[in-house]
Amino acid sequence: MQEQTPENEIPKDLEQTQEQDLVQEEDAQQSQDLQAKYDELKDQYVRAFADFENTKKRLEREKYQSLEYANERFGIDLLPVLDTLQKALESAQATQGGEAIVQGLELTLESFYKALGKHGIEHIQTDGEFDPNLHECLMQVPDSTKQNGEIAQVLQGGYTYKGRVLRPAMVSIVKND
Repeated sequence: MQEQTPENEIPKDLEQTQEQDLVQEEDAQQSQDLQAKYDELKDQYVRAFADFENTKKRLEREKYQSLEYANERFGIDLLPVLDTLQKALESAQATQGGEAIVQGLELTLESFYKALGKHGIEHIQTDGEFDPNLHECLMQVPDSTKQNGEIAQVLQGGYTYKGRVLRPAMVSIVKND
């Protein structure tokens, strides 16, 4: 048998050291890979959680708006009734001897306007300048007593519900040449 000399042992130590270095490099690479995978999954989780929170907030906002504007359709359906009452008042005012009917229709319309106002339905103002957000121009008429762009005549009243236009006011505006 051959005795091991320190010269013979050095190559073994060198081999062991190289193996240890190789194992350490593999462990370091595996650790980096795992850290990268962890960071990627954490990023995906954070994004998914943020998406979930945004969706939750959006659904809550939509739910609130749905509840807030639930009566909007009902208000739109009442507008023709209001128009009919207004036309009946105008007709009664043109008729002689219909003062009691005029008074009754005026009181009915006043009550109707108050009830609608309690629920957020407001009449659109039609005196002054034309506003394309609130008014719909059906025709242009000359009128020397008013300036261009002013409302000359209201053909049909307009209404808003909690700031949203239910129906624009149908108007004619002044256009002087």
